[in-house]
Amino acid sequence: MAKKLRSLGDSNTIGFRESLLALKNIPRFFVEIYKSGPQIFTANLISRFLTSFSPIIKLWVGKLIIDEVILQAQTENGDLNQLWVLIAIEFGVFIITDLLNRGTNLTDGLLGDLYSNASSVKIIQKIDEVSISQLENADFYDKLERARTQTNSRVNLMSNALSQIQDIIAISSLIVALIYFEPWLILLLIISIIPSFLNEYKFSSNQYSIARSWTAERRELDYIRFIGANDRTAKEVKLFGLSKYLADRFAFLSDSYYKINKKLSVKRSLLGSLFGIIGSLSYYGAYVLIVYRAVNGIITIGDLTFLSGSYNRLQTKLQGVFSKFTRISQSALYLQDYFDFIDIKGLNNEGSKQIKMPSTIKEGFVFEDVTFSYPGSDNLVLDGVTFKLNLGEKLAFVGENGAGKTTLIKLLLRFYQPNSGTIYLDSINISDYDINEYQRYFGVIFQDFIRYEFSVKENIAVGDIMERENFEKIKAAAELSLADEVVNEMKNGYEQQLGRRFSNGKNLSGGQWQKIALARAYMKDAEVIILDEPTSALDARAEYEAFQRFIGLTKGKTSIIISHRFSTVRMADRIIVLKNGKILENGSHNELMANKALYAELFDLQAAGYK
Repeated sequence: MAKKLRSLGDSNTIGFRESLLALKNIPRFFVEIYKSGPQIFTANLISRFLTSFSPIIKLWVGKLIIDEVILQAQTENGDLNQLWVLIAIEFGVFIITDLLNRGTNLTDGLLGDLYSNASSVKIIQKIDEVSISQLENADFYDKLERARTQTNSRVNLMSNALSQIQDIIAISSLIVALIYFEPWLILLLIISIIPSFLNEYKFSSNQYSIARSWTAERRELDYIRFIGANDRTAKEVKLFGLSKYLADRFAFLSDSYYKINKKLSVKRSLLGSLFGIIGSLSYYGAYVLIVYRAVNGIITIGDLTFLSGSYNRLQTKLQGVFSKFTRISQSALYLQDYFDFIDIKGLNNEGSKQIKMPSTIKEGFVFEDVTFSYPGSDNLVLDGVTFKLNLGEKLAFVGENGAGKTTLIKLLLRFYQPNSGTIYLDSINISDYDINEYQRYFGVIFQDFIRYEFSVKENIAVGDIMERENFEKIKAAAELSLADEVVNEMKNGYEQQLGRRFSNGKNLSGGQWQKIALARAYMKDAEVIILDEPTSALDARAEYEAFQRFIGLTKGKTSIIISHRFSTVRMADRIIVLKNGKILENGSHNELMANKALYAELFDLQAAGYK
């Protein structure tokens, strides 16, 4: 459980330069926001632009009202018409500003929802572009995790960046007014703001550095939280007494993260308090200067209220701008994570010549001296594998765990590229075909198939999602896989919600789920059908029936079976036996039994278990 505690001195610390460079993504970010809702984005900008002038207008009208009140108080039988006009103007400004602010808040919320949806769609679409080898890489997955989990940060960035533009316009008008009346006030303002800004900026960068360096640990925390409090894992957690172990492991990691954050937060708060005192002193220095000039008749009482109000408003807005700037620069770093992920070059079609797939397979597949090891590992999973899968042949892979059976399937499906050697389809390197067209040739059910918490109908339609409204095809696939037996037990039939995540959901046994998954293979009229341990959760009778139907369905089709059950394997036309990444035997069931080698040994061992 011991884990080295990360600190701010780690190599992941983000400096001032990196933070500024991250701001280059803001224009691209605004383009994405605009595309997600052009009309709403335009309305938001207009309402913010008009609202930005309200502070100076309110302060100036307030000054005129005070001066007018003092003038009328010093005049006998004065005319109050001018005063009422000014009050009416001020009232109108407040009403219009309120309406504009409500419009801004409304469009902010709508834009946030639209952009959140659009960016999530882009991430999902990006996953389709990258290869399985990329997705199974830990560094790549960290990038995906940061892009996926930082949606709220990007939405907040949108609101902060738009608000920043609005405040800068407001600040510009207030600065012009102060320069006109009292230029010295600007110097005092700078003294009060800059130290606080630098403090906030420094600590914001450090906060991001911690969050970034702890991406893997936060994923581990999420995983432990899932394992420790989930209906799928509860049985084993209780049976093996894992609760204390998981709780201790979670507490250790979360406490380590808390201690780093606590140290940073305390230091940030102490320095922030010091710079806050400096800011207050400069404000009251400015206030004394304004009062002194008013007492000496240099400026009017209305000017006094205008200047003090402008200075106070300007100081508050500048603090807000600088504070937002630190938040924007921090969020821009998170935005950089998002764009880094979106810009990753997918390896799906790497090296592909985009050769058009043939309408039908004419010869078959050939593995020629294929060697492979997984990225980051020197262990050879496949070592010089050579064999042919003929057109229309039913081929079975047999071997002990870790022999390389599923890895062969992954290479055939182009999830990975061989380290050396070549795989051919009809005498053409499979890497030369367009990967999307190529993979559409296959109907595959993996042992670790996904249990989609959709309806039964949708679960089956996953095999050919474009046919999800073709109920007759779905029903036929269910009958072929014996999933119709499962459906008959459901209260809502094919519309029954599966899983416990949503209301009225029904969980299934492993065998029932496997029948649903098998139906997906029948949904797709694929040229090549691959079943990787497809019936491991079925009882003997159901397995026999399922494979009898499978054999009938795949008549004339090319198919591959991986199974530890030899009653299933013997139905194949040819069997390849793997050991330590190499082909040990290759032949029919009868030939391999006569060979008296590993296949015959494993077959006899399994058969003995049924005697």
